[in-house]
Amino acid sequence: MIIPIEQLSKDTLHNIVKEFVLREGTDYGDEEVTLAEKVAQVLTQLQSGEAVLVYSELHESVDIKPTRDMQDNEYEE
Repeated sequence: MIIPIEQLSKDTLHNIVKEFVLREGTDYGDEEVTLAEKVAQVLTQLQSGEAVLVYSELHESVDIKPTRDMQDNEYEE
């Protein structure tokens, strides 16, 4: 199920994104990127629609997925 980010408080959304960034451990190459910068990048992707919050009932967890990777009807609301 896709979770509209507008339905979450600012703090809740920030904490979900921060947890996602810490869990993913993304490598940004030679350039050092701070945690705050990584969180801001993901928030921008969510706000622009490039990414979505997805709740998994099976795993009872929230994840962030690129919109382009979403298959039709895979995560119905």
